[in-house]
Amino acid sequence: MNPNDYSNSARHASAAALLVLGAATLGESGGRPMRPRLRPVWKGARISAPAYPVRCTPGDNLAIHVAVTTAPAGSALVVDVGDEEEFGYWGEVLTTGAEARRLAGLIIDGGVRDVAALESHGFAAFSTTVALRGAAKQAPGSIGDRATVGGVEVHFGDWVVADADGVTVVPGDALEDVLAAGRARADKEEGLFRDLQAGATTVELLDLDPSPVEIHQHTD
Repeated sequence: MNPNDYSNSARHASAAALLVLGAATLGESGGRPMRPRLRPVWKGARISAPAYPVRCTPGDNLAIHVAVTTAPAGSALVVDVGDEEEFGYWGEVLTTGAEARRLAGLIIDGGVRDVAALESHGFAAFSTTVALRGAAKQAPGSIGDRATVGGVEVHFGDWVVADADGVTVVPGDALEDVLAAGRARADKEEGLFRDLQAGATTVELLDLDPSPVEIHQHTD
């Protein structure tokens, strides 16, 4: 679903519900987990927002600068920079511009810099690396359509949820189904936690077959 079709209240409700469930649960409930190379730039960063896909020419961030001016408020830039990740494609200048446009965050399959400033601003960012070398600003790119980031093809209208566990993409046309499956999984896990605290084991609760494991018994 196109995020522009949501009312502000519906968008905020979806973002909050996704954030509560978290990237790990959603990734097991119909979401598409990105590769684990995508990590938070600073501890505590979290994103739950409609995706705004960006594709850059490797080593160039012109498309990112343009995307900051065109992305809908409340969305997160999800950026593919090709195979040249070791550039500082994003820093404090772009962060300041993104905040003024009320963007929700950045997920980039490449490098950022000015880490302390990003944390000071409280701007949520996920990247594969931190890099000092600046990017050029003149080559072609694409914004607002699709991009392959962290091994997942992300389309405009999808959602991204990112936290300490990683990044998960929720297809826009499956949002309600993924939310329902995520809530069901979370409820099931709450029951498992109670049973484990009462003395049950994961082998019993998950109906696991322990026979392939060789057990060596020891006595004192």
